[in-house]
Amino acid sequence: MEKIVIETEYIKLDALLKFAALVGTGGEAKYVINENMVKVNGEICTQRGKKIHPGDRVDFAGNELLIDKA
Repeated sequence: MEKIVIETEYIKLDALLKFAALVGTGGEAKYVINENMVKVNGEICTQRGKKIHPGDRVDFAGNELLIDKA
């Protein structure tokens, strides 16, 4: 599990995938989210603009991210 530290109240899911370097572009983030490849807190998420808050867990392609507040 990798801890991702954010300094804001939340980060949008597509931006998180780019920030964590799991995808290279926003278009790639949109594709993997629309293809049901991303889970947020154990549930498939298809909303690329979903607000991810500290304490949330995101799973994608064998990578598990835990979001933490700075």
